[in-house]
Amino acid sequence: MENQWKLVEGFHRLSQDERRSRVATLCDLSTEEMDVLSGKNPLSPDISEHLIENVIGTFQIPLGVATNFKIDGRDLLIPMAVEETSIIAACSASAKWVKNQGSIRTYMKGNLIIGQVQIPSVKNVEHAVKVLTEKREMLVALANACVPGLVARGGGIHDIVIREISPELNYGQHSMLVLHVLCDPCDAMGANLINQVCEALKPRVEELTSEKVGLCILSNLVDTKLACAEVIIRNVDEVVGRGIVEATRFAKADPYRAATHNKGVLNGIDPILIATGNDWRAVEAGIHAFAARTGRYQPVTDWKMDQGDLIGTFEAPLVVGTVGGMTRVHPTAKVALKMLGVSKADDLARICAAVGLIQNLGALKALATVGIVKGHMQLHAANLAIAAGADAHEIAAVRDRLSQILKIENHINLTHAKEALEFVRVGG
Repeated sequence: MENQWKLVEGFHRLSQDERRSRVATLCDLSTEEMDVLSGKNPLSPDISEHLIENVIGTFQIPLGVATNFKIDGRDLLIPMAVEETSIIAACSASAKWVKNQGSIRTYMKGNLIIGQVQIPSVKNVEHAVKVLTEKREMLVALANACVPGLVARGGGIHDIVIREISPELNYGQHSMLVLHVLCDPCDAMGANLINQVCEALKPRVEELTSEKVGLCILSNLVDTKLACAEVIIRNVDEVVGRGIVEATRFAKADPYRAATHNKGVLNGIDPILIATGNDWRAVEAGIHAFAARTGRYQPVTDWKMDQGDLIGTFEAPLVVGTVGGMTRVHPTAKVALKMLGVSKADDLARICAAVGLIQNLGALKALATVGIVKGHMQLHAANLAIAAGADAHEIAAVRDRLSQILKIENHINLTHAKEALEFVRVGG
């Protein structure tokens, strides 16, 4: 099996057909699944009609694979649906560095998502807290009765916690109470499940407290379920390692930099979420809220040097699903999950955490060494060739010409691309 993974060597130099063939071998894909990847069996208009409103078509995003990943001792191809140049190349290069000189391990902290039942303006806080505390077990039982299938699978509501928000923060005369309904969603993302439960609790909470319930909705700040990843790279060049650590310190000190730092992390996470049919907007909201939970926006990764080794960590909410919703009906999402070899939501979350950390590593290494622009521009050359009007058979030649210009001028733009195209067409 180990020898099989030599099929990813030189992957970027292969044709699309050759890449798909090797992916099929490595991930045991059927002919029908290959047809999905090639576009012969896309998302059908009938399914689209039932997913969203006012459907007029579908929007295609390139689907690639990041190579060289070994996560928790398991070799993986990472399906990534993304439009931005250089993400997959940088991710694959960084993963190769780690694979050759280090390791990636992942784990979860907690397994509970959060639903919120809000009592916006509480006239008698002491009474409400007392009765809700006394009836907590009854409310948990009522909540679990709403989701018997989830309970049968080993999940369900574990607890209900009461939070008080003071009048100063509530912008009113009275305190606000918020019930946090803590739920194990098993392998579902759980949004619909927890919303259903919170709505079901509303009339009983009003009856018990004689207070008016407001919103009943999930929270995307799920600090009760964190995905964690750790990377160790041994014998790292001191200058490179110090540059990566200094870049992280910059992000810790300055929220303007931290925002871009975290965007780089999400460059690795979002494409996997899109490829697997997960709600990337919910994950982004949760990660950004977690990054700001102390009142100061911070990076969600950290890097340090320890006796010549570079150590990186990621910790943030990453609530995903492998059943239900788009993951069950979208043909490409199903193939992407098969490629990853995951059936459990936590396994998918841990992979996303690892890839986000590796993507962050690639960006910080580029910033600390050659600079982000030159590395990005080298891969952006094909896009510029297309923008300049190059036909399919001309793109490679224009890209090569742009690469030569980049070495001399350290930047390339559309004007350079048009000049390169003219040079190619006159037989240069």
